[in-house]
Amino acid sequence: MTLLTPDELEALLGDPGDNTNPYGFAAAVERDERDEFPTALCDELRRAGFHLNYLPKSWGGELESFDRSLTLVRSAARRDVNIMPGTMFSIIAATCLQLHGTPEQQRRAAGILTGGGAVAFALTEAEHGSDLLTNEVRLSPEGELTGEKWMVGLGMSCEAVYVIARTGERGPGAFSAVLLDLADIPEGQLERTPAVRTGGMRGIDMARLRFNGLKVPEKALVGKEGEGLEAAVKAQQAVRLMSMAGSLGIADTALRLALDFATTRRIGRTVLTESPHPRRELAVATAALLAADTVALTAARGVHVVPEAFSVWALAAKHVVAEATDELIRRCGTVLATRSVLREGERGAGLFQKLQRDSAVVRVIDASTLANLRSFAGQLPTLTEGAAEPDPAAVAAVYGLDADLPAYEPARLDMFARGVDPVLAGLPDAATDVAGALGDDESAAPVVELVGQLAAAVAGLGDLTRAARERGADPNALVDAAERYAWLHAAASCVHLWWANRDRSLYGTPPGSAGWLGATLGYLLARAEGVDPRHHGDVLTPALDAVVALRETGRLFSALPVRLATTR
Repeated sequence: MTLLTPDELEALLGDPGDNTNPYGFAAAVERDERDEFPTALCDELRRAGFHLNYLPKSWGGELESFDRSLTLVRSAARRDVNIMPGTMFSIIAATCLQLHGTPEQQRRAAGILTGGGAVAFALTEAEHGSDLLTNEVRLSPEGELTGEKWMVGLGMSCEAVYVIARTGERGPGAFSAVLLDLADIPEGQLERTPAVRTGGMRGIDMARLRFNGLKVPEKALVGKEGEGLEAAVKAQQAVRLMSMAGSLGIADTALRLALDFATTRRIGRTVLTESPHPRRELAVATAALLAADTVALTAARGVHVVPEAFSVWALAAKHVVAEATDELIRRCGTVLATRSVLREGERGAGLFQKLQRDSAVVRVIDASTLANLRSFAGQLPTLTEGAAEPDPAAVAAVYGLDADLPAYEPARLDMFARGVDPVLAGLPDAATDVAGALGDDESAAPVVELVGQLAAAVAGLGDLTRAARERGADPNALVDAAERYAWLHAAASCVHLWWANRDRSLYGTPPGSAGWLGATLGYLLARAEGVDPRHHGDVLTPALDAVVALRETGRLFSALPVRLATTR
């Protein structure tokens, strides 16, 4: 089976704005009201091979590159992000098995997943949340599994489950992984019950799995004893790429709703997109989306080129995308005003509230925002306080959108970045190149100034980290430094993307146009400084102009040209 392109997927699923389309927005809202799973939509996607786009070809999948997969998932998720549990929730178990599963375990999982089934992933526990080292589900030396896992995606419908259980007493090495084929489990040893309902992504299959002395055969152990948690943490780096695709799909639809309203609604003789306050709100929202698109798209390419850096890169990108999406929805709600809370009576009624609720779930689906920041805050000293050698070849491969990508090698994922961040290490040279290219263009002077501000901010990260580590410093200082690092990392990605593709159209703008770059830098630097992005004023408006033009030509709000199945 040949995987559809994003354009072909759009054509297959039709215009989501058509109220009669079973794969459209109206149908999604109706399902949401009934807490109903999108069975028909997921079935259609499976028939098209959508579920193969994250599986390696050696497993019978169609994975070519994560930037392609991200765009496909985003295109489907803009209709209803609930397609993710129906088609993508097995990615973490699959990645764990790629990392340390036996050939027999990999064949079993591949057979389930290519056939459209599910392999669930059971890690978290209700009493411990993201404090994984305190988890209590235990696998005894005699091979008995006891305890309860919580919020297991596809836990009620899966055919197999990858479980991480305690086999030791302390530290990350106290946890091992087993792959359980549920068809082989005797009655009474496993209880599967629906988990508590969520406010967003309603109707998805989330379960509690209680193990009552379940007898685990020796062949079920995945990898070596004590490496279960390490494999899971590595695998979550790939999972974050797909959760970012869900956020981008939600953001795309929320922004279209706001623009559909703002381009037709008038205050006196002026449409909202030209009225000062709504225009400024929409400028912030569009700059946030272009920034999120850049960091997600380039991260999806980066995992092929420098997976060793992903213990930080994936976390930083996830933070920026989640926060930018949250702000976009808030700004769009301001513009929609009363129409953001209507449940019936107008086209799109109820959809905006669904997007708000769904976004809140996607935001924490692999870890909370705070847990993400804590996860890489401890790596900042290594990343920022030493001399980092730039890697021009890696930067060119990641950011040149026409560049071929090497094969994805999950075995190269690491727990710690070990001083590798080609994005920030390569910024000084890129900033000099961009400033030189734009220096003769007076209209681009604000962009050049922002690039200079970014370079100075990145140069100061080492001092910031050292200050955060000083005895008696604010206990939140290192986490705050991690958040600043994430925003600056995203801004550096925007500079690299512009420079590497200055001869091609990005976001529908003419080749070499710096307007979108200035808008994303203005937004990201404001977030890094902890100030309201609206203070950057006019530098943000080119993002709005670019997105309005993409909407008029029926294109995805992305650097990649994707034609949508819609007139808007």
